[in-house]
This record gives sequence, structure tokens and C-alpha cells, in this order.
Amino acid sequence: MSTIYEPQKEKVVSEPEEYLELGQSKGYFALDGKKIKYNASGKKYNFSDPEEKVRAEYYFDLIEKYNYPAKRIELEVEMPDRTPERYADIVIYKDDEQKIPYIVVECKKDGITDAEFEQATKQAIANARVLKAPFAICVAGNTRRAMETEKWNDKTPEKAIITDIPISYGKIEEFRYKKGDPNWDLKVLDKQELIRALKKSHDTLWAGGKRNPTVAFDELAKIIFVKIRDEKKGRKDGEYYDFQIKTHEPAESVFKRIDGIYQEAKEKDPEVFKESLKVDPEELYTVVEHLQSLSLNKTDLDTKGVAFEQFMEDFFKGKSGQYFTPREIVNFAIKMMDIKNDDLVLDPACGSGGFLLHALDKVRNDAEEYFGSDEAEKYRYWHNFAANNLFGIEINDSIARVAKMNMIIHDDGHTNVIGFDALEDIDKMNRKNPGFDNNRFDIIVTNPPFGANVKASEHPYLEKFFFGKNGKKGRANQKTEILFIERCVNFLKPGVGQMAIVLPDGILTNSSLQYVRDYLMEKTQILAVVSLPQFAFTHFGAGVKSSLVFVRKKEENERLGKYPIFMAIAEHIGYDATGRKDQKNDLDKICEEFKKFKSKNNL
Repeated sequence: MSTIYEPQKEKVVSEPEEYLELGQSKGYFALDGKKIKYNASGKKYNFSDPEEKVRAEYYFDLIEKYNYPAKRIELEVEMPDRTPERYADIVIYKDDEQKIPYIVVECKKDGITDAEFEQATKQAIANARVLKAPFAICVAGNTRRAMETEKWNDKTPEKAIITDIPISYGKIEEFRYKKGDPNWDLKVLDKQELIRALKKSHDTLWAGGKRNPTVAFDELAKIIFVKIRDEKKGRKDGEYYDFQIKTHEPAESVFKRIDGIYQEAKEKDPEVFKESLKVDPEELYTVVEHLQSLSLNKTDLDTKGVAFEQFMEDFFKGKSGQYFTPREIVNFAIKMMDIKNDDLVLDPACGSGGFLLHALDKVRNDAEEYFGSDEAEKYRYWHNFAANNLFGIEINDSIARVAKMNMIIHDDGHTNVIGFDALEDIDKMNRKNPGFDNNRFDIIVTNPPFGANVKASEHPYLEKFFFGKNGKKGRANQKTEILFIERCVNFLKPGVGQMAIVLPDGILTNSSLQYVRDYLMEKTQILAVVSLPQFAFTHFGAGVKSSLVFVRKKEENERLGKYPIFMAIAEHIGYDATGRKDQKNDLDKICEEFKKFKSKNNL
């Protein structure tokens, strides 16, 4: 069956930023097409400029949160005696006549590099010195650095760095961000803000190539664990968060406090936290600057899910593609499996956790449908599933930690994700986590590694596999994807366990692999085969033509006569060979047809 159709384009609804609505309603500024007019000064600027968006939001904050009068805030203030001409983006004055500069603000677009931010910081200080303003601040989206002008020294900048500019000409505070404060609690993010924050943090740790990108990602995962743990710590309203930089605090002090939280986490959850933080205090200081004002915990799950998925897709593309399956393929496989909240779900090659997270999202969406406004019942329904029913195995410890981080970001589900070789002896796996056993799982969804050879000389467990033998003789080696088929079938519950597995088409067509197909037909009922286009995995570094195969494990003595198998060819899968979005997607239609097929054949 070949199904081709063109879905209707989704309507994109752009919600205006809250500060823009409030700012206009209160008369701080007005939007006129592509221009923004600041009413106190009468000046107009191009609002399509990313830096202008940053300035507009910070201008709003200066009036609303910091309580500075609009008539004392000026934009584009020319520096006297400067050639060529130079301007400060914002200057706050102490007087209505705008004669006594108080704070100088340098605005940059969100997402600039650390080097660009350092340069902008020095620009803010230079302007503040020229104007004799006691304070300066550099604002690049959510990354902000406030300073006392007189104390600034390029060699020891932390001696001048303060937690934030004063509120309404008041005193310098030790901390800024505190729980429950309407102005100074942590900020809920939109998708793009979160992606930028993650990218900036990763770039800091990557350090222009000093670290391997996956090592940098591993360190970022540790820091995000600490961030979330700090946000979830029991605090009364008004108490300060620990994950932030104090006034005049050296990088070593920030490291000590953050590492203290990390060490506690290591003791509580040793399976997640095995190694120490391997970052310099100065690097950690910069990452904290990027993340300190943001709430990962309060940002809604859909936003976090899409943001982390997009960030990791960009990160893994061309770097560690074998650990990432495109979301369109993942989402399709999960829809085809119709997972329920009492199913035990496993991905034995879970990579960054995509299949597990989509399974969790499916159950979470079911909870929304079943329980409506009953928040407690909805939470119980999906959270119990996350904590007790999701299992993952990933051979690469660093990527396993990424999967755990991904689960924690989604409000848990990391407990049963282990760093382990899924082809290793089951008893060893069971000792690591007793939840992993043969004949136990209702659902397996997986994209196992292709093409690698498991050698008997390196992996003695090969001889224990049916596919590790050739008749009575042991094989010298076997392909990983073939061994994964056997391991996955063994994991499934007899009679009811079902699996969706990505397999290279060679397993389905090569005459030399007939023994693999015979095994599948003997042990399982083949429910469906969906052929994917050649390019399905090319932009993730894998070009092998593949299909998704759906099976049900038979009872031990179950015999089936001839039975129908659902066959489909997906020519469009929501993206093209370069990874760009494709409005055509056959997968949704295929899923609909499969549901009709199951109903017709009582499957």
C-alpha cells in the first residue's frame, strides 16, 4: 500500500509578548508597523532588529520591576568627546533634568557568544566611566551582568560584578532571584528562549573546541540536574535560590556552592551522578549567568519537550547521529503502538530518550483527555507511568545521562534508564536493575545500532544467542541489529508483547538473511512493515535504507496459519533529505489505515 497525501498547513498563531501589551497599555511605548516609539523621549527605532527587542523588554523592566521613572530614562545617549561617535543604548539618570547619569545599559541580542558578551561588558563599563555613572549592566537576552564602575578591573571582574542593578536607587543586594516574588522569581521560558539558553551554555562548555561536543553536553547535563534540583528544593516564599551569582562573588565560591548541590545529588541518585563536575570555576560561573534567571521546572512540559528535542536534534546532527531518531519517526512509531499507562515500555537502545519521552507524552495526553480538570488524578496517572513503567538501556554512559536528563526535564521517568550494553547477559543487567528481565515488557520501541559487528573474541556473550550460532557451531561475529532482534523478542511478554523496531531493509530482503526472517516468523506475528525513504536518517549520518517493523510475540506453542500483514510505503515523512521540514507527511495517513486494518482483522 502506498499512501500519499498533502495535509493542510497548520495555522501559526503568534502571541504578542506580554511586556509589549502591558507597555503599550501603560503608555511606555507604541508599536507602529516595524517601528517602536518610546513615548517619554519620542524616539523611534526599528523593532525588527533583535537588539531593539532586547532593549524594549529591558526598558519595560526598568520602569515596572526596578521602579525607575520613564522621564529619567534616555536612549541612544551620545558619549562626549568620542571619535568616532559612540552611543549608550540606555542611560538611567538620578534627576529629572537628565544631568546626573546613574546606570549605563549596553543591550545585545540574545544568543551572542561569550567573547561578544565580554566585549559588550567592557563597552558598558567604558561608557559608564565616560559618563561617570556608578553602575553599568550588559543585557543580552536572559544573560545579564551588572557592575560597579569604579571597582571594575579586567583581571578580576568579579570584584565589580553585583547580583543586579539597584532597585529604585536603593542598595546593592547580595542575591536577586527568590521564590514567590512577583518580580524576582525565576522566569518561565518560551521555546526559543530555552533553546538559546541551552545553546549558549553548551557553547561555553564546548569552549570553541577545547572539549569534545558530547563531553560538553555531558557536563551541561550535570549542571542542568543541579539547576532543577535547586528549583525543586523546599523553600518558603521570599527565600533565595542557590543557583545564582552573589554580589562580588568569586567564581571559586560559585563553584563550591553548585558543586555542593551536585554532591548531594550524587549520594541520592548514584546511577545518574557518577562522576564529579569536570568544568573550571570560570566556565561554571558563565553557565550560571546564562541560566540563573530561568525556571526549568515551571516552564510547561510541551515547551520543554519541543525545545530540548530541537536543541538535541541540532546538536546530535552530524555529531552523534546514532543516538538520535528524528521526532517524526518516533512519533509515528508511538502512535502505531497505542501505549496505555499500565504498559511496561522499553527501548533497549534508547540514545537520548526520544521513544521513551514520546511514550510519556502519549500517556500524559491521555490523562488530559480522561481526567479533565482533576489535576491530582492527571498527575498520578502519568507520573506513576513515568516513574515505574518506562525503561531504557544505552551503552554510552554519557548519552545515557543525556536521556536521564531529558526524562528529569519532563518531570521524571529517569529511574529505570541505565547505562549498559543491552546485548550483555540478562542476569548482569538484572543485577544492575531488577526491572530488566525476559518475557516482561508489553511494548518495545527502538532504533537499534546498525552495521557494527559483535565479535566472539571480544564479547563472550555472543555464544549464548541463537544468532550467535550457525547450526551447532559458534559464529565468530554477528551484526548488532540481528542480535537486537533476538534480545528484544526475548524481552517481550509471550502472547501480548508488541514491538516497533527500525531495521535495515537487507534483513527483509537479502537471501543470505533468510534465517533471520525465519526466526521472526517463528517467534512473532508480523503485524506491519512500513518502508521508510532512503533519506530517512541521512541527515543524522546514517544512509541505510530502512523500514519500521511491527510484531507481536507469540505464545510458546502458538501456531498461526496464513494471516494478513499490513504493508505501507512512506514517500514523505515530514522532512526531506536535508532535514528541512516537508509539509507532506504520509505517516499520519498510514497510522489511520493501520488502525482500520487492526479493527478489521481483530488485532
